[in-house]
Amino acid sequence: MSEATPEQRAVVAHLEGHARVSAVAGAGKTTTLVQRVLHLLANRVPPQRMLVLMFNRAAREDFTHKLAHEAAGQRLPDVRTFHSIGHRLTQTLTRWGYLSSRQLIAADWQRERLLRQAVQMSLEHADDSQRHAALESDRLEALAQFCELVKAEMCAPELLHERLDFGDDTQHFCEAYAVFEELLEDHALMTYADLLYRPLRCLEATPEARSRVQGFLDHVIVDEYQDINEVQQRLLAILAGESAQVMAVGDANQCIYEWRGARPDAMFERFTTLFGAAHDYPLSYTFRHGHVLALAANHAIRANRRRPDQLCLAAPGTPTTRADVAVGSSALLDALQQWRGDGRALGEACVLVRSWALSVSVQLQLLRAGIPFRLAREDRFVFRLPLVQALAGYLALARDGRRLQDPEQLNLLLSQPTVFVPRETLTALAHQLAQTQQWPERHDPLLNALKPLQRRNLKRRWQLLCELPRMSNWPPAKLLEHVVEATEADKALKRSASRRAKAEDDVRLLDVLIEQAGELANDPEGFIELLSQPVEAREDGVLVTTVHGAKGLEWPMVALWGVNEEDFPHYTRETPLDAERLEEERRLYYVAITRARERLLVLHDGGDHRPSRFLDETAWDDCHRAAAALGETPSDTLAVRAPEVVGRYLERCGLNLTVTRASEPVAESTSATWSVGEWVRHEVFGDGEIVVLEGDPANPVIEVRFTQAGRRRLIAARAPLEHVVDQAVPS
Repeated sequence: MSEATPEQRAVVAHLEGHARVSAVAGAGKTTTLVQRVLHLLANRVPPQRMLVLMFNRAAREDFTHKLAHEAAGQRLPDVRTFHSIGHRLTQTLTRWGYLSSRQLIAADWQRERLLRQAVQMSLEHADDSQRHAALESDRLEALAQFCELVKAEMCAPELLHERLDFGDDTQHFCEAYAVFEELLEDHALMTYADLLYRPLRCLEATPEARSRVQGFLDHVIVDEYQDINEVQQRLLAILAGESAQVMAVGDANQCIYEWRGARPDAMFERFTTLFGAAHDYPLSYTFRHGHVLALAANHAIRANRRRPDQLCLAAPGTPTTRADVAVGSSALLDALQQWRGDGRALGEACVLVRSWALSVSVQLQLLRAGIPFRLAREDRFVFRLPLVQALAGYLALARDGRRLQDPEQLNLLLSQPTVFVPRETLTALAHQLAQTQQWPERHDPLLNALKPLQRRNLKRRWQLLCELPRMSNWPPAKLLEHVVEATEADKALKRSASRRAKAEDDVRLLDVLIEQAGELANDPEGFIELLSQPVEAREDGVLVTTVHGAKGLEWPMVALWGVNEEDFPHYTRETPLDAERLEEERRLYYVAITRARERLLVLHDGGDHRPSRFLDETAWDDCHRAAAALGETPSDTLAVRAPEVVGRYLERCGLNLTVTRASEPVAESTSATWSVGEWVRHEVFGDGEIVVLEGDPANPVIEVRFTQAGRRRLIAARAPLEHVVDQAVPS
């Protein structure tokens, strides 16, 4: 490892005791860990006394391939995932008689069938509409996630349900979990979550079994430690026992899987609780991107309290990374066209979104521009989403009333957004309406099977369908707004969603579609065609995926789309941001911007959407100026908003430069005077113009229209504000 950094060599040569390795994005940790294993083998540690744990199968295969290539025929240690270790433990404990024999559920339909039984039994005395809503596919999937999370967090279901926000109509989850567990036991079955949960419970409760699995390891290396959950940590502690040295490798700043049990304190307090004191090693140098993006990463995460005190530094010789902030879809399309015009393949580019709902606008823009693309999940293609299919159907019906005679179309429009009526009933009703073109009589058998509220909702839906052909001249956006209001789509989506976050994502999808319809107001047929036309994934096209799906990956070009307040960070009036969730969103943003190697484009929508606070926190202008200072003969001083970050960075890069604060907050005082039209500078929100002045002149409430953060109401004496002299008004 002759070209390794001193930090990497220190990790490889770690001598004794537990170790924590904090590795920034792109730090070359896989190469470092391969060399660590080779170092242990060279020092005569038997391979069977080592265990390497990787986060998933793809990471395990990649690590095994690189290790085998470097090992030159040596016998290698076990490289496994947690679930493969759990599977082997389950088999061993079953063979020893500590666990009853169970078969792993391999097919989704088997799990779904048991979940349906559990829901029906737990809601035995509920009404039909409540049972039907609970059996919706999204709600069943949420129940499955709840059951897995109970086991991942080793937590009582009642406590977990109380702590997490699973949305309305999920009170049956706790009872359904208990029934589901009984069904698994009765049928001698287990889920993937049981591969860890069952052996851990057995080993914690049975000292004899625990003693039989301990003492076989001297070294355990765990990659992506920040993403492991409670059951994995406790199982690891048992396997390590008193003798094994544990090396945890990860980055608390990249902990973005809290929804499945990961916690940012896994590498801090929790590690110490389970294993005791550890030697801490940083891997601070990124080999992925240049100074601008390394500085941006440091700025982006600095406001988080739960983070390592560690800088991300661009390694010497790392190529320059271009990073820009822009507004609107035209900037995205221009950047992709320029990338292709420079002779680069579109397959090297990736568009990241905070949620799949935001990908719809990206898909429609790429379709209109004729730019090929592919999605990380093909079921998220716009034309395949049931809600989008239905809304396109409503628009098409307004253009062609003959669609009222198509039972398949009627079935889709009656069922989306959901009316919480059994599928079979809707299908039969759609066929009857297509034939008769009239709402059934009061005593029709089809209606008798429905509750009064269901009958009223379906009749209103039919009335809406009948009136749509008379609105053929309405613009698509106005028509969609009318459909959304008439169907009470937001309420239906919130009620049917698996979790509150899923509901918010679906409701945001409605907004995105209406916004896109507004852009094509003069071409309604073209908009309907965009929503309806089948799209094929192009392997040579731009990849569109979520930030969660991009974890651990990188691309030469990355465009981060939808960096607006309420979208990223994500929050709503019903689910406001608290300090913990804001830190989680900030970590997600940190992961997003650090996926790029050569080109990063961060985009917000403009218009009614305020730019995300993260854009201002990142201090892009300061990052560019500090990076430029490293490549030229700078002046004696550099004034920036976060001198503690920039100063440390430049010092680590060997540049002796005085770094000062560009703007100091005005101390709380009644002496400061403010006036409408005056420009001010806020420590977080940046520059803005005072547009409203209210209350006591000595301590007024002011409303400021910030260039990057929209309109904000502030108590002047308490806000970190200062006057700006000679501010040029933006054109």
